[in-house]
Amino acid sequence: MTFRTAFKVLIPLLFSVNIQAQNIKINPNHPDQYSVVKGDTLWDISGKFLQHPWQWGEIWESNPQIKNPHLIYPGDLLAFSMDGDSPRLRLLKRLSSSGSSNGITKLSPKIRETDIEDAIKLIPTGVIAPFLTSPRVVDKDTLENSPYIIDFAGEHMIVGAGDRIYVRSILNPTSLGYTVYRAGETYINHETKEILGYEAKYVADATLERSGDPATLNITKSSREIRKGDRLIVNGESEIALNYFPRPPKTPINGRIISVFDGVSQIGQYNVVVLDIGSVDGIEVGHTFNIHHDGRTVRDPFSKQPNATVKLPDEIAGILMVFRSFKRVSYALVMSATQSIHVHDKVRTH
Repeated sequence: MTFRTAFKVLIPLLFSVNIQAQNIKINPNHPDQYSVVKGDTLWDISGKFLQHPWQWGEIWESNPQIKNPHLIYPGDLLAFSMDGDSPRLRLLKRLSSSGSSNGITKLSPKIRETDIEDAIKLIPTGVIAPFLTSPRVVDKDTLENSPYIIDFAGEHMIVGAGDRIYVRSILNPTSLGYTVYRAGETYINHETKEILGYEAKYVADATLERSGDPATLNITKSSREIRKGDRLIVNGESEIALNYFPRPPKTPINGRIISVFDGVSQIGQYNVVVLDIGSVDGIEVGHTFNIHHDGRTVRDPFSKQPNATVKLPDEIAGILMVFRSFKRVSYALVMSATQSIHVHDKVRTH
């Protein structure tokens, strides 16, 4: 299955898994009904009814007539109600293909044809797509020992798609597809100053034509100038997970935001950040965390002690979800923000 096809098919299924029952916290300002519109995301819709949007699956009342009730579409009318002490969310009516709305209290078995891309997704998929195959994180050994470009074919000073490159030491290839990358940011633990990994910044895609030392590769796509000395790694597209099941970790995990992409100074909704925790810490794709902004330290002018200070409590500034995990670090998407978020803010289990 290709990356493009998998992305279309798997994202809408994220809430079709049974979630372990938790204490469901209702948004006190929830509407009784909500009509889905184009551009909505499942996370945003969930937040209209719940304080914890990942609990969507626990209050969604399945409709046995519909093959997959977890797919919702623009025009659907959702209704919130209480069944005793249990909250329920159900599909009240669906907009037909002719544009009229039909109640679905009773349906006969039939095939419903629709373009799966029209289903409401967890997030705007274009936000994280560039981070699913590149960039990635590598360790020092990979950074220093990956094959590298020694020269360009012909007399080109600058090369791009359609040009050939010569690369040192691809002797026993395991794949024909390679990613050309360049060392980017160094990821460092805020407290210990330990190096957690190195950003492998995407430069280009290349296909192996002839192995050897040097090997010959053809550039198939590039996003920036290719330089001599740029490194190559085997294309890791098959490693990418696309089906997300948002949930808190089962055990407490704490970390910090150590970097943000796109060079922003204040982080908000749908910004991609780097966390100083990874798979060795128990991080899995889909894990959600509260973001805590460090409380300020203020002077207490009323204290009997001179120059007394008080540290204010940390404040919850938002929620993020991990969508890609490496050994020591993870990529996460800020799903919601109630105040400005900054690099070095803490992330904690809900």
